[in-house]
Amino acid sequence: MTDNLIDTVPPPGHFIREELEARGWSQRDLAYILGVPEQAVNMIISGKRGVSSEMAKALGEAFGVPGEFFANLQKAFDLSRAREPDPSVARRARLQSCYPVREMIKRGWLEDTDATMLEMQMARFFDVSKIDEIPCLDHAAKRTECEEIPAPQLAWLFRVRQIAKAMAVAKYSEKTLQEALPRLHAFTRDPEEMRHIPRVLSDCGVRYVLVESLPNGKIDGVCLWLDARSPVIGLSLRHDRIDNYWFVLRHEIEHVLRGHGRGTKEGMVDSELEGERASVGDSVPDEERVANAAAAEFCVPQDELLSFIARKNPFISERDVIGFARRLQIHPGLVIGQIQSKTGRYDLLRRYLTKVRQFALPGAMVDGWGQVAPVSL
Repeated sequence: MTDNLIDTVPPPGHFIREELEARGWSQRDLAYILGVPEQAVNMIISGKRGVSSEMAKALGEAFGVPGEFFANLQKAFDLSRAREPDPSVARRARLQSCYPVREMIKRGWLEDTDATMLEMQMARFFDVSKIDEIPCLDHAAKRTECEEIPAPQLAWLFRVRQIAKAMAVAKYSEKTLQEALPRLHAFTRDPEEMRHIPRVLSDCGVRYVLVESLPNGKIDGVCLWLDARSPVIGLSLRHDRIDNYWFVLRHEIEHVLRGHGRGTKEGMVDSELEGERASVGDSVPDEERVANAAAAEFCVPQDELLSFIARKNPFISERDVIGFARRLQIHPGLVIGQIQSKTGRYDLLRRYLTKVRQFALPGAMVDGWGQVAPVSL
């Protein structure tokens, strides 16, 4: 703040002095009216003491004006003398208004540093050359990724991409991945078998990354490509349930097999993959519909599932479900999840929807849940 600007905003005492002269009052007179020592009035008029809220109301009564008049004079004077805030405040606010920067720092994605270095880190994180090119920050653009992908999901996606770049896997083979599906399906019998999934996908040339979602992210998974022959599958394990895990994983595998999202930076982002979004209805985009169909068929053969429901609904017993799952050689939770999806009976035998995070994390490239992936900007 320059001295010239300070001089243009006088202290409240300047206006009090003018009022006293206009009324022919002395400082002693005002002190008497206010019921305070004369020294207190002198301190305010000389600018050595500010006008408190109580004094502003009293002065208002004395001069017949609203107390806010003197309170505002003091506020304007105080602001005029305040130092300009650090420019980094506005720069950090700009970043935080779009992205959960503080959470990204907490998660180890960024270092807590000054605004200049933070902007540089953000640019590197989003793989752009300068801060204004970060999606959601370029307000001048007519269209950004943020119109389709919320910022917390976008940040999660780029973290998956960042981690995947540091991974070494075999050369991608669509044929090998297709042939691996029966082996992956065998793992659906027992959650403990999930520890083998990272190796199977790596041998197929698929980078498999587990990243905890950011607050309000509501993202389930992504299929993206580092280049035309380098697919990546990222999962958030947002719903820690065996049925959701296998549905989302097989959904993303189908995206990979069909090359969905190849040639785009953001790939195929799947958020809130449940209910109508997980169906094959006409409202679902074609690419998502085929992935949903493949995922549902992988979890439970749909013809057999529909036949089972037709025969047993609405009296679906635990014994029937266990027997059906045993015959298909899958975990009962997959059957329950598919029945719930088809019938809307989400209270049905929920205890079989086993939590699987503890089984999915070992052996995988993990970021979150108390762990930080060994990669940096």
